[in-house]
Amino acid sequence: MARIAFIGLGAMGYPMAGHLAKQGHAVTVYNRTASTAQRWLDEYSGTMAHTPAQAALNAEFVLCCVGNDDDLRAVTLGADGAFASMPQGSIFIDHTTASAQIAQELAGEAASRGLAFLDAPVSGGQAGAQNGVLTIMVGGDASVYERAAPILQCYARMQRLMGEAGSGQLTKMVNQICIGGLLQGLAEALHFAQNAGLDAEAAMEVISKGAAQSWQLENRYQTMLAGEFDFGFAVEWMRKDFAIVLAEARRNGASLPVTALVDQFYAEVERMGGARWDTSSLIARLNKKH
Repeated sequence: MARIAFIGLGAMGYPMAGHLAKQGHAVTVYNRTASTAQRWLDEYSGTMAHTPAQAALNAEFVLCCVGNDDDLRAVTLGADGAFASMPQGSIFIDHTTASAQIAQELAGEAASRGLAFLDAPVSGGQAGAQNGVLTIMVGGDASVYERAAPILQCYARMQRLMGEAGSGQLTKMVNQICIGGLLQGLAEALHFAQNAGLDAEAAMEVISKGAAQSWQLENRYQTMLAGEFDFGFAVEWMRKDFAIVLAEARRNGASLPVTALVDQFYAEVERMGGARWDTSSLIARLNKKH
């Protein structure tokens, strides 16, 4: 049993911390909205802290899943940040989808304090977190990863060390590039099938057994046809991730014309009132134009 602090009980962090508690670990939680932390305590076994520093006190592992780079700095640095109280040799594992630069910055800061840091963004959405079947992309030192792997296994289907600090975040960017392009292609395919007078559902069933098969196709085409977008990963979150992707592409010289275009399409969905719709809502803008 490990002593674990979990910072950030959002749609992903809440069930992830729950899996750790169910596996018998001693979990202390911190959340900016204390009522959410109290609700977590009512459902799972653990304790609640009032600051990240208090949560991290005596923890062997401090896990974090917050919103962005600024949120990460807020919960790690300063007198109330986790780094201020983490014991020497303990490990900070960041599940936030953030920039590679913040991962490298915090890894350096952690090392200067005798701490270890892993950037470990996840893929699989809220359902993956609830079911404990996330994919975790990790950046950091191999020996640190080996120590952390059994903790990550509590809610992972797949986990892999991708390289030095920042490599987990870069791999998550690759993931988001793929998802955006796939969903736009699926939206166009469904839109085309409907306009052509086909049974769009039958068409999807057929092509899902061929080279067009993908997780997005098999799990989203029916809800896209029904115009149901009230689950999954929100458009505004994807736009946050795309901003990170496109900024990194400007740094490394990668050409991402499809990603940039899909980001514009998501901006249009936001203007339609769909900021909290899930990412499969790309089809809504096509059907609106019809």
